[in-house]
Amino acid sequence: MTAAPLATRPTSATPAPGLVRQLLRDTGYVLVGLPLALVGFVLAVAGISLTAGLLVTTLGLPVLAGTLYAARALADLERLRLPAVLRQPRVRPVYLAPEPGAGYWRRLATPMRDPQSWLDLLHAFVKLLVTLPTFALVLIWWVGGVAGTLYFAYDWAIPRGPGDQDLSELLGMGEGAGPRVALNTAIGIFFLLTLPLLARGCARAQAGLARSLLTGVAEMRNRISTLEDQKRAAASAEASALRRLERDIHDGPQQRLVRLAMDLGRARQQLAADPEAARRTLDEAVAQTRETLDELRALSRGIAPPILVDRGLPSALAALAARALIPTELVVDDGLGRPGGRLDPALESTAYFVVAEALTNVAKHSAATACRVEVARKVGRLEIDVQDDGVGGAHLAKGHGLSGIADRVRAVGGTLEVASPAGGPTAVRAELPR
Repeated sequence: MTAAPLATRPTSATPAPGLVRQLLRDTGYVLVGLPLALVGFVLAVAGISLTAGLLVTTLGLPVLAGTLYAARALADLERLRLPAVLRQPRVRPVYLAPEPGAGYWRRLATPMRDPQSWLDLLHAFVKLLVTLPTFALVLIWWVGGVAGTLYFAYDWAIPRGPGDQDLSELLGMGEGAGPRVALNTAIGIFFLLTLPLLARGCARAQAGLARSLLTGVAEMRNRISTLEDQKRAAASAEASALRRLERDIHDGPQQRLVRLAMDLGRARQQLAADPEAARRTLDEAVAQTRETLDELRALSRGIAPPILVDRGLPSALAALAARALIPTELVVDDGLGRPGGRLDPALESTAYFVVAEALTNVAKHSAATACRVEVARKVGRLEIDVQDDGVGGAHLAKGHGLSGIADRVRAVGGTLEVASPAGGPTAVRAELPR
């Protein structure tokens, strides 16, 4: 068993390229947003107006349905543009679908019964209110920045009358091309320096409105579904752990305690008639007591290992690897055991049990000759990799050892992947959010 700290990937010392890329993304998002907003506004106003005028006839409902579907298409286009600004994965709501075999009018009324369709239409109405000022601000800042910094190149071409006064003269900077170029260049530099911040704010304003109306409900539903899944996984993991603990106690310490009680009763009967036999019986009882204590200590490590609480995850995993039946190489970040670098207790416990159950599964089913455990702390997550050179065939089906790991990982919002082709090797990878 070996332990070594993991090397961290060096961070880039020049954030300028990323800043320029984000500036171009934000600018493109804001500038392209205006024509899309105009199209959406015209479509929404025209569709609602036609619907109101034709509502007395049967043509009003098809026009309204078509308007809602067109607003949905524009909303989908907006959702495709959001990840570049919000740096979040695309989220698309699940729209209400017509029932199989539904008639024409019922299918026509399906988008009207879907609240998200009306939110898409509302977004087409109100988007222009945010897009117009943000478009104007970004355009002004770009023009001011470029025109100001390049003013020296075209100052000579600007016509001036005999009574004209430049801004530099009004500010008391003096007459002539020098003060004029210096002032305009300074203004241009100010616009360029503040442009990334302004473009970011304008893009976030547009994207915030789109997110609240187009993906907010879907994100809330996804979050609720995720929390429900985590709750079920936590309950399943807890129930499995309790059943395993109950079985282990029944098969181990309980049987030894029953035998210990019988030995003590026999020693009491032998004490007067045969002291030597009583002594041998008491010796056996002492041995049974020691074995029972050893089993209870082993079981307690499956509940809350003291070394994990006292010394942190690296020491607990080192002890775990030392007890493993298969030769195990351990690579873990030493910072996880320092006072300022320790994880949340629940996350530490989950990481410990993921490794413990994975090693147990390796010892029981893999027929492996070597195993490697790697625990790395990355940005926003903890990565755990357990690999062995066994026969493979591991999977996450219920009733198998890895299903307990999957429940524990899902309970804290993490993910688990298992790659175990027939013939091996097997790789178990868990990512836990932190």
